[in-house]
Amino acid sequence: MYGKLVKGIERSTFLIDESGIVAALWRKVKVAGHAREVLSEVRKLVHA
Repeated sequence: MYGKLVKGIERSTFLIDESGIVAALWRKVKVAGHAREVLSEVRKLVHA
């Protein structure tokens, strides 16, 4: 932190559409509630 290199994990989710285009992405994901948010975006994409 603050200019110092550290090793760690960054949770990210990428939603890819049928054409292979990134339709949505989430960085620094918190597990609680995330699946619900992703499912909501998938439903929007499917019904668009």
